[in-house]
Parts: sequence; C-alpha cells; structure tokens
Amino acid sequence: MSKAKTIFSCQSCGAQSPKWIGKCPSCGEWNTYVEELVLKEKKVASSKAGIEGNKPLLLDDISATKSERIKTGIEEINRVLGGGIVPGSLILIGGEPGIGKSTLILQLALGLENKKVLYASGEESLQQIKLRAQRLEQNSKQCHFICETSLENLLIQSEVFEPEILVVDSIQTLSTEHIESSPGSVAQIRECTSAILKYAKSKGVAVFLIGHINKEGSLAGPKVLEHIVDTVIQFEGDSNYMYRILRSIKNRFGSTSELGIFEMRGNGLNEVANPSEQLISKINEDVSGTAISATVEGVRPFLVEIQALVSSAAYGNPQRSATGFDLRRLNMLLAVLEKRAGFKLQTKDVFLNVAGGLKINDPASDLAVICSILSSNIDVAINHKTCFAGEVGLTGEIRAVNRVEQRIGEAAKLGFEKIIIPSLNKGQGFNEFSISIVKVSRVEEVFKNLFR
Repeated sequence: MSKAKTIFSCQSCGAQSPKWIGKCPSCGEWNTYVEELVLKEKKVASSKAGIEGNKPLLLDDISATKSERIKTGIEEINRVLGGGIVPGSLILIGGEPGIGKSTLILQLALGLENKKVLYASGEESLQQIKLRAQRLEQNSKQCHFICETSLENLLIQSEVFEPEILVVDSIQTLSTEHIESSPGSVAQIRECTSAILKYAKSKGVAVFLIGHINKEGSLAGPKVLEHIVDTVIQFEGDSNYMYRILRSIKNRFGSTSELGIFEMRGNGLNEVANPSEQLISKINEDVSGTAISATVEGVRPFLVEIQALVSSAAYGNPQRSATGFDLRRLNMLLAVLEKRAGFKLQTKDVFLNVAGGLKINDPASDLAVICSILSSNIDVAINHKTCFAGEVGLTGEIRAVNRVEQRIGEAAKLGFEKIIIPSLNKGQGFNEFSISIVKVSRVEEVFKNLFR
C-alpha cells in the first residue's frame, strides 16, 4: 500500500511547499503553512477520448441564446450586477464583520417572488435567521432555510430541492470530507467552491457565496477563489455611519463601474435612490471650510460635501489627517497650494473629512478639496449654492474631467446656482442647463473667483 502524499499549503495566499517552512516566501506571513492530504484520482485511459470529448466549433456554429436575467426586488443590486442575476452564475460578496452582508442577502432571498430559494447557513441557527427576518418584517413562501456545514449534505439537499437560487453563508464554514484540514483553510475553500461551481453550471442555479475578509481588507482564502467565481462584490462602509456601498470588483456579465448605495436602518438596509440629497447637509447658511464636490462613482454622479479644518499647529510637527480621502493625495495638493499658489500651510494642522462616511477616489474632487482648505484657512465661507469639479495637476493647472455633463446635470437638479469646471472641458450642450458654468484653467483663477 502506497504512502499517502501530503503537501504544505499557506493559509494566507495558497502557496504550496513539499515541506513545512516558517515564513511564506510568497506573502511573507509567519506560521501559516498547514499539512494537507493530497488525493489523486485514478484516471482510466480511453481510446475513445478524442471521439467522446468536446469537439471544436466555429463561432457561426455556437448558439448565442441570451438567458433572461432574474430581477431582484432591490434595484441597487440589479444595478451592480448589470441588470439582474444570471442563471448559473457564481456570485461572491465580501465585507467586514457586522457590515450587513447577511442582512442584505436575506433581504434579497425573501424579496424574490416566484423563485425557489435555498438559504444554507453555517454561522447562524434557524432561530437566529427567524429573528432577523422578523426584524426585517419580510416573509416568503418560496424561500427555504437549512443549517449545514457539510458540502456533501448541502449538494444532496440541493439536488432534491432543486432551487433556482442557492445562498451559502458563508463559504468559510463549509467543509468537504475529502480534505482533512479544518473549515476555512485554503484547501477547503478551494475544493468547496469548485464543487459548488460545477453544480451551479450543470444545473443552471445561481449561487451567492458570502465570504469573510482578512485584516488587510481583501477576501479571505486563496486568490483562486476570486478567479473561480463569475462576480465579486464588495460591501463596504463605516460601521459608525449608516451608509453602505455595494461595489462590483469583477463581473463577467456586466460593468464593474456601477455601485449601489444603502442606508442601514433598524428594519434592515434601505436603498438610497438619490444619494446627493442625503450626503449634503441641509444647512442654508454659509460656513467656512466646506465645499461641494460633483463626483462620479462608476457611471453614477452625486454630490458630496468636503469639510476641512485648518488651524495653527499646537505641537512641533503639523498634523495631516484625512477621512474618506487619500492622505497622500492631500499632501500633494497642499504642496501645490504652497508652491504654485503661495499659501503657507507648512506650519498648520490640516484635517479633511468627506461627510457621510464615504470614501471617494475621483480625481475631480481635488478642486473642492483645495477650496475647502483655503476657505478654512482664511475663514471665509464659500457660497453653499456653488459646487466644484476639477482635477488639480502638479503645475497648478486644472485638468479636464470625464462625464462633465452628468456632473452639471446633477448639480442643476439639486438647485445649485454655479459650478466651477476646467476650461479644457468643452461641450456643446452646456447652455441647456439652468446653472451658471464658470470655466477655470489654474488654481489662482479659482481663488480670485471665489474670494475676491
């Protein structure tokens, strides 16, 4: 009898080694290698393999029948998925603990009408799920629940129940008998996901996998997990705020530039159809240190409030702090203000905050950032009916931004009277908007226009 072959796998990145090593050479983590049993299936050679296997086809011979997407009862999820759930697709949703992943998927499962749904939970009991559903004030006659952590038992129940949508909460709690390592290990996650993928593609069942994330903020488990699934969705937000963002990282059936915005309430997650109205404070009087940025996330425009506070440094070294904005970009903008515009900020503390707990990566928010900083520095308020859209370069020029018409339209819809945009953005339909459009080419022009 041949000796069983074992191999050591890193629980952080999935790298393999024939022997145990203390530090993983791939990811640099310590004490992450675990011994795993390698099972090799015996392959029976067949002379008819070439005849019985799949045959190569021309593009003209391949049928391009488009499967109808399954519409969920949540429009923000439909937007992020590209129009709905594709039958037979494997969707992975990840996020920090307590952010609302299970609540969101439970709302989705209970909101699907005339669709058989099987919700498999390995983290919560049926009684806990019942209490969560009562809090959400939702019920469904088509959604069935099961507590299961065994992959084999789950697939057997799915074969008998024949659901149209399967939910697994979470993939880290699922384990198979063929692997001796504990649930949540690299080998378990890889094998369980591969088996579920095979079941989903053969039966045409759409599967939602809820995944944990590690301390770095990426999905826990091997990177191959993200390659196996069809769609990867990140559910993010600050637990201290009530807004949540559903962002698509990978989508084989749609765009990755869409995002959905939710608001956490006592009865679950509510969709935010018009985020601009929610993210801007309703204060009608002008306050120094605030500026409104017309930003775009994906293809969705909305306005956010940028708040800045500039004060004399109480200690030796001035502080630089940014919440919801890249700190390195803030330091670059401060250097531009000092070098190109002549504002001395090197001895002052600068604090920046994006209201609502959002994180923005749009370069077009640079103009609102520097205007809010200077407004706080000289203690002169900016008119609350003015908004900004423009990228600031290292030479002090205002660079052109994309989707400027959508930004102007969103500002006009919310009743803003003036928007400052780069002069390099040229459009034929700017006169159609009921808003004053001011074009600038350098940061000095912006300050003269605002603080003259």
